[in-house]
Amino acid sequence: MNSWYSCGCVLALTSLVSCSLVEYSPNQTHLPATERGLTTQTLAHLQQMPRAAAGDTVRFVFVGDTQRFYDETEQFVASVNRQRAIDFVFVGGDISDFGLLREFRWVHQRLQQLRVPYLTVVGNHDLVGNGRAIYQSIYGPLNYSFRYGGTKFICLDTNGREYGFGAQVPDVPWLRQQLQDTAGSQRTVVLSHVPPTDEDFDPALVPPYTATLRGCSRLVFHLSGHVHRYTAGQPFHDGVTYLTTYSLAKHRYHIISLWGQRQFRLETVTYGPEA
Repeated sequence: MNSWYSCGCVLALTSLVSCSLVEYSPNQTHLPATERGLTTQTLAHLQQMPRAAAGDTVRFVFVGDTQRFYDETEQFVASVNRQRAIDFVFVGGDISDFGLLREFRWVHQRLQQLRVPYLTVVGNHDLVGNGRAIYQSIYGPLNYSFRYGGTKFICLDTNGREYGFGAQVPDVPWLRQQLQDTAGSQRTVVLSHVPPTDEDFDPALVPPYTATLRGCSRLVFHLSGHVHRYTAGQPFHDGVTYLTTYSLAKHRYHIISLWGQRQFRLETVTYGPEA
């Protein structure tokens, strides 16, 4: 073999590796530094941005599972970018389908084209295989909270089935502590992937979880994805409203506006081929 040919092959392979185009294993978790800790980066950016809505109103987009809906995600981004006065976008879990690094990155590459920041909560599909480690590397903690525009947002892992229904997930004591810490906020929103009405939620934790939510006088509602459709109601007949949203495959998403003590408005946007 000619020496110039061998050298060319080595250089070409080195170039591919340096550009992160070679994937050694579908289960790898290595990420470039720019794609790690996105939740922390997003929250820091969000706090520095001027508020999009007037007065004390917070206006954000809520949508469910992205999974393998890459074309729909691009259409979703284009639709959201045409909306006005949006503070941020929240994706309600199942960013991936099989917990693969490439899936997370493909979705992030599309969602980072949004004109506003986006945040996520972990879904059951995101925990498959090495998905938990990948999610934590890309986004960060599985349970986190933040304050924005007088609202405290509490985001937590409720994927009980993925932990063998071990009465540990969701972390009810952590949730209770977060709900009690109301300093600097006048209202509270809880976000998760699996709602407590679903069979994938640990049944042993439904009573303490819902009782904890019921005890929060500032709670506006509980938001979830997972079921791929819109539902709204008070299934436990305790005054707590539970909402679920569409997956991206349904070509619909919600714009939620919050203001005052517990006032809110829910708008449905249809995009893409069904618009």
